[in-house]
Amino acid sequence: MGVRLMVIDDHRLLAEALASALKLRGHRVLAAAAPTSGAAELVVSRAPEICLFGTAAPAEPGTFDPIVRIRRERPQTAVVVLGPVPSPRGIAAAFAAGAAGYVRHDERIEGVERAIAKARAGEAAIAPQLLQGAFAELLNPAAQPDDEGRRLLQMLTPREVEVLVRVAEGEDTRLIAAGMRIAPSTARTHVQRVLMKLGVGSRLEAAALAARTGLLDRAAPGTPQGPDSVG
Repeated sequence: MGVRLMVIDDHRLLAEALASALKLRGHRVLAAAAPTSGAAELVVSRAPEICLFGTAAPAEPGTFDPIVRIRRERPQTAVVVLGPVPSPRGIAAAFAAGAAGYVRHDERIEGVERAIAKARAGEAAIAPQLLQGAFAELLNPAAQPDDEGRRLLQMLTPREVEVLVRVAEGEDTRLIAAGMRIAPSTARTHVQRVLMKLGVGSRLEAAALAARTGLLDRAAPGTPQGPDSVG
């Protein structure tokens, strides 16, 4: 039986080509569109079973923000990422955002269909070798963590760095708000921004990433504190 799906890629020609191939194989393609930044709106409005999400930059911050929104507003839709030969960090970011699978762009159409079937059944749709690579890097992080820590630190504002340090120390939203003298809602917003910028899905993952990359060691002591006038 065909699957109700949509194909969204940063390159419209790729989206349309894959959509045509899937239609020929009996699937109901609700849309073939670009770019991926508009994926959430389309998924929420059209409600497919599967969204194929094509990106050329899986490790870039913010790439998977639309998937976070899809999982929040349309959790019935499974998102399968189509990407290049990825870095393990790119795979981790995709799954942290809520993706149900990751398939290489150069996979044969049969492989894409297998991923669609697995995601539809609620299974993780990813080739074993890709998953093994992701676990290998997470268990044995690459050398030169300071370089990665510096890059991540540059993405955060001083206020967000302070929030990350407090998260790593185990503080909840109430304690963060009290320690920084800001409203709990503002503290919650800062935490969400930190998670989004780091490409992780939980406070625990943020703390682990910060520790693993040396980001916490690079965070300057005496981070500014006080009322946050900009929220």
